[in-house]
Amino acid sequence: MNDERRFTDDEVARILDDAAEAQASGGALMSGSTGLTLGQLKEIAVEAGISETAVERAVAKLDAPAPLPTPVQKHLGQTIGVGRSVDLPRRLTDEEWHELVVDLRQTFDAKGKLGDEGPFRQWTNGNLQALLEPTGVGERLRLKTLKGSARSYQSVGAAFMGMTGLLGFAQLLGRAGDPSDLLLFGIMGAGFFLGSRLTVPAWARTRAAQFEEVIERLQHRIASRSAAELTDGE
Repeated sequence: MNDERRFTDDEVARILDDAAEAQASGGALMSGSTGLTLGQLKEIAVEAGISETAVERAVAKLDAPAPLPTPVQKHLGQTIGVGRSVDLPRRLTDEEWHELVVDLRQTFDAKGKLGDEGPFRQWTNGNLQALLEPTGVGERLRLKTLKGSARSYQSVGAAFMGMTGLLGFAQLLGRAGDPSDLLLFGIMGAGFFLGSRLTVPAWARTRAAQFEEVIERLQHRIASRSAAELTDGE
């Protein structure tokens, strides 16, 4: 990370706001200036009670490409998957790959399984997948998962509600049938179907946030290592 790089007013505000979560006073401090170097920015941050590490992480986040949503699966009209992908500036070393795997295991409390096929590397735990694939200049990290229980419960619920409709139609035709069965199937179907659909959005928000945090930490490790290598080479 280059200490001589200068940051604009807008970048200063964004970096300080991200590092302090709610403290975005940088823009007012630098109004009309030609910008700050990273060293100057750190000095201001320290005076404001923000650590240098937090500033470096915010700068890395500013420079790094934002995670992009990836196509995910839908079931009965509802999205039941979450995906994020990001292009990395270079191929991860074996050490960095294992650091990423450790982060995934801690984040999702899952051991998972490692695998590789040629230049492709992956970590999987059921429906949860992390895949590294080569690009022209580096690698692309793809993270995706699927709420398999939503598909099962919604299918069962839809089946019960369909059965309710058939029984109701049969009763309209004068066929013998117990109305209590109709009510039972209807309640069971609605419970399975609606209960599952209501839990998916909160689950999806949690998984999306976890994916973005994993990507952010990885980008920070890459930026920090690159900065250390640059310093060692001077």
